[in-house]
Amino acid sequence: MKEYWQNALTFENYLKISEERVHHNPDPNDAHQEYYELGLQRTNRTLKTFKVNVDELARLQEKNFKGKILIISEPWCGDASATVPAVSKFFEAAGNEVRVFLRDSDHSLIDQYLTGGSQSIPKVLILNEDYSVKAVWGPRPQYGLELLKKFKEDEAAYPREEFYNDLQVYYARNRGKDAIDEIINLL
Repeated sequence: MKEYWQNALTFENYLKISEERVHHNPDPNDAHQEYYELGLQRTNRTLKTFKVNVDELARLQEKNFKGKILIISEPWCGDASATVPAVSKFFEAAGNEVRVFLRDSDHSLIDQYLTGGSQSIPKVLILNEDYSVKAVWGPRPQYGLELLKKFKEDEAAYPREEFYNDLQVYYARNRGKDAIDEIINLL
């Protein structure tokens, strides 16, 4: 796990890669290219509205967590654009190092943490000080999982567009709080 950590990006570098893919070096052959701009807009919205919750910070400090946070993500991912900035900023504020490993750069990491057989992101790996994995969270908070379940159970009654809209409205209002709370609960 230490090698993945060493090859991962700071959140700031992850954000720079996102901006680069949107503004300076778009790749027309990238199947996700059309989602980078939307992902960047959502990431910036999350960064603008996110505030570190002092009660959550106190809860984390009570856990005496000295490890690191390694997030498997990609800038084009809608779930990641709402979660990764909040989780990164929260744990950085708590004094924990955070890095982001690009899923598509090397599938060997995400393949160890599949969700129902898929490479769903983001995945938050909670690492002990020795880089062993303490716990894994992701790819979305419980409420998001419930929306996805509702969509998959009856797409005719809950169409894709409605699901995506409800999920993004939830993310915009929640501002990463549920993801952070669920991650703290894993410690």
